[in-house]
Amino acid sequence: MSDFVDYRLQRGKRKTISLQVDEGGVLVKAPYYAAVAQIDAFVLEHRDWIKKQEKAAQERRLKTEALRRDGKLLTMEQINELADKALAYIPGRVAFFAEKIGVTYGRIAIRNQKSRWGSCSAKGNLNFNCLLMLAPPEVLDAVVVHELCHRRYMDHSGAFYDEILKVMPDYHKWDRWLKLHGDELMRRMTG
Repeated sequence: MSDFVDYRLQRGKRKTISLQVDEGGVLVKAPYYAAVAQIDAFVLEHRDWIKKQEKAAQERRLKTEALRRDGKLLTMEQINELADKALAYIPGRVAFFAEKIGVTYGRIAIRNQKSRWGSCSAKGNLNFNCLLMLAPPEVLDAVVVHELCHRRYMDHSGAFYDEILKVMPDYHKWDRWLKLHGDELMRRMTG
């Protein structure tokens, strides 16, 4: 096996070296002061991990190409229809669970994101991915409950998950479903 790994280097104000494998290859993020020899050694040390990530990225690309070939890639029109459905449906679920949890929230936005299912800002504004409309309703509820529980705990502590389980005892089942099938749904996004 070759000891050489081709990578792009991005320096910045940071304290550690990190690796990222994406469509463009290997990206190394390093502090301004890190020596090239130190960066090369770090990359070499993580060569096996990089190979696994590259293989996974290739598999994702192949699956996306298959979705495109099979006509399962969503058009912008279909994405907009999902967003409209989400806007009509999700606020009702948010109101229902917010009352159960005993929290307030700000505005609700529906997005067509490629990496997140939901988010909650410090001000209580909630964002949800329109692709949730393609998941079982319990999965959507699990994401809503997860984000609303951030109104009590802006972290992923034990107390945060205890709060979720009070409202949705089978949360882990649906969270697991999203972990298993979420990438497949995300890959259906156009672009």
